[in-house]
Amino acid sequence: MKNKQKHIVRILIAAGIIAAAAALFFFIRGRSGGGGDTAAVEPVSDFTGGDLSAANRFSGVVEPQDTWSIQQNPDSTVKEILVKAGDEVKTGTPLLTYDVDKYQDDLAQAEIDLERLNNESASISQTVAELTKQQKSASSADRANLTIQMQEQDLAKKQKDIDIRSKQAEIEKLKTNIANATVTSEADGVVKSVNSAQNSGGAISSDSGDGDSQALITIMKTGDLRVKGTVNEQNIGELTKDQPVVVYSRVGDQTWKGTIESIDTENAKSQSGGSYAQDGSEETASSNYPFYVKLESSEGLMMGQHVYLEPDNGQTEKKAGMYLPEFLIDRSDEAHPFVWADRNGRLKKQAVTLGEYDEENGAYEIRSGLKNTDQIAIPDGALKEGMKTAPMSGMTVNGGSDDSGDALYSSGR
Repeated sequence: MKNKQKHIVRILIAAGIIAAAAALFFFIRGRSGGGGDTAAVEPVSDFTGGDLSAANRFSGVVEPQDTWSIQQNPDSTVKEILVKAGDEVKTGTPLLTYDVDKYQDDLAQAEIDLERLNNESASISQTVAELTKQQKSASSADRANLTIQMQEQDLAKKQKDIDIRSKQAEIEKLKTNIANATVTSEADGVVKSVNSAQNSGGAISSDSGDGDSQALITIMKTGDLRVKGTVNEQNIGELTKDQPVVVYSRVGDQTWKGTIESIDTENAKSQSGGSYAQDGSEETASSNYPFYVKLESSEGLMMGQHVYLEPDNGQTEKKAGMYLPEFLIDRSDEAHPFVWADRNGRLKKQAVTLGEYDEENGAYEIRSGLKNTDQIAIPDGALKEGMKTAPMSGMTVNGGSDDSGDALYSSGR
């Protein structure tokens, strides 16, 4: 269904191109001032070198696949943050230090408390042993009273053991905090952000995406990269999860391929479209949504690099042979297809032999009859054999140069 829709779009584009070219042709002819009709021609290479699929382009930026962050812990106080946004870090690089003076005092007090609890537990055990000894020689009446006392001491011993284990755990936690007074990075990367408003931290967690805005320090992991694109609500329907895309460098002609991992429809960003309400206030015209592209290879890309993205319709694949857009071929006689070609300054019907049809791009393979250097005209009912020809970019209107022809068929590549 999508291929059929794309094919219809191409037909409409071709019709528009032909109509525009015809209008330009008649405008030029009408102002040629008695010099006779002149047909505008362009090199075949200008038509075969682009993609007519008219795919929309989306802006994007290269970012890491994952981030690693240090979250706030209210039980700890940061003494010093050792990095700033933009710093490169390696695994083991110190990031921050905690103020452990309070931990040292708490540890000393906890160890005293533990010693006291151990002494109290030992005293209870000694009391139980003494009661057990007395019970052996006591009368029947006294033995019942001693049994009750032993049970009470046994319960007190169990409670004391619980207190001792709790205090031991507290001491271990304090020792761990003191030992980890300096937090180091667990990943290679670049510091994305430092939340200076936070004054404590400690709990460390890993997360994907943009990281937690409450994180004390967020680090973008180096290594695997992805592209974060932006799509408007008006054309978000063109993108789907797992859809192949082409990533274009904004400088040069380098390209990469990837697949859409996800489209985040939960985090829209409003975009002003310049429309205004009756009271003169500007209205929000549309929303933009982020989407994420997993790359087949990120070689040659840099973190933070700005790129363009397009749905992959095969536009980067170079086919062997010459493929000419179908709207340039006159097939009114199926047995004898031809193009309007320049031959020594005059227009001529040039027979061509057609090969396979590229439905994706709406083009026919030209097996014979044309070369890339030949000049051809866009078909129009007013074209006649023998008409004079001139390059479209070189034709004049009222003595001025008219180079608008490129926009008639340029695919934007």
